Amino acid sequence: MNYKFKRHQKVVLLRVPNPEYIEYENEDSKVKIESGMKGEINIILPNGQYHVRIFDSKGNVIAYAPFNEEDLESAE
Repeated sequence: MNYKFKRHQKVVLLRVPNPEYIEYENEDSKVKIESGMKGEINIILPNGQYHVRIFDSKGNVIAYAPFNEEDLESAE
């Protein structure tokens, strides 16, 4: 199967992920995830989705979430 993105590739979120599937790095400080935020492909899931690390404006990991290919854009 051909994938548009590779592991550790920088991406921009085009859509907000489903809140049910967001895994926050720190449960106490749930930052609102918005489109336009930057992330990095963590792993490619068996179902073809991408598990993405989501960064805040300072470059710190704030959450992880699954995304479809059409929900992401390359930041490189």
